[in-house]
Amino acid sequence: MTTLVFGHKSPDTDSTGSPLIWAWYLSEVKGTPARAVLLGEPNTEAAFVLKHWGLAKPEIVADVAAGQACVVVDTNNPAELPPSINDANLTQIIDHHMLAGGLKTKNPIDITIRPLACTATIMHDLIGDDLAKAPRAIKGAMLSCILSDTLEFRSPTTTDHDRAVAEKLAADLGVKIADFAAEMFAAKSDVSAFSDAELLRMDSKEYTIDGKELRVSVLETTAPKVVLDRKASLMKSMEKVAKEDGADQVLLFVVDILKEEATLLVPNDLVKRIAEASFPCKVAGDSVVLPGIMSRKKQIIPALKM
Repeated sequence: MTTLVFGHKSPDTDSTGSPLIWAWYLSEVKGTPARAVLLGEPNTEAAFVLKHWGLAKPEIVADVAAGQACVVVDTNNPAELPPSINDANLTQIIDHHMLAGGLKTKNPIDITIRPLACTATIMHDLIGDDLAKAPRAIKGAMLSCILSDTLEFRSPTTTDHDRAVAEKLAADLGVKIADFAAEMFAAKSDVSAFSDAELLRMDSKEYTIDGKELRVSVLETTAPKVVLDRKASLMKSMEKVAKEDGADQVLLFVVDILKEEATLLVPNDLVKRIAEASFPCKVAGDSVVLPGIMSRKKQIIPALKM
């Protein structure tokens, strides 16, 4: 049976590239037939990365069959995985997020969760010397994942090891990091074709905070004005998206990559209460700027409270 390799729903660059990297490794190095799949359309940056490196977009699947062999990467949260994940034959998890709990497996499995900024960095270490066999596109995907997840080393999740691996890959590929990262972020920032609901779900994860079901959405951009000019319509759409997705509230953080700050939209008193309880701020209008806030994983989720 072919092993399916996939990341989380609303796939970003890491959840698009890492399945391709690991499926290559399993198939070509370990001799285990494997195929990368996605749990949704890749975001604009991930789509750019696929095109840039000549990688075919993996098939998008809605669920997995009972007994299907699979490897989960870049998440361990059941809310971000197919509905039938606990009926599948999960054999491995490779991740860099906090342990969520809730996954059940049929047998003992191989789990690697490390405090690094990117799943692809972990894969670099696990693959080791065999990475020399990888085609240029796989190495390019690995570099892209690291630059995306670290926001070109600006994110507080960045470790010295993430940077060293990226610089090593860039040298091998003959890529100038600053130039390539700028192209990636420009692609990430081009959201003009997306509806409000699509923007709210584009890079979004589900969390429960003090009994409230939250959809925590982040838009990382070098052109925050493009998103913030749609503030009024985005806030109107939040209630509809929350209702459709079974959430109590959508939180939208617009991260300005260059200024290294986030703007949280504040559509109601609940979000105002969450903002003032979670961050050192006072909300005076329908948005609040949070200096230095760039990482959902390290700075937003751990801080959220009512």
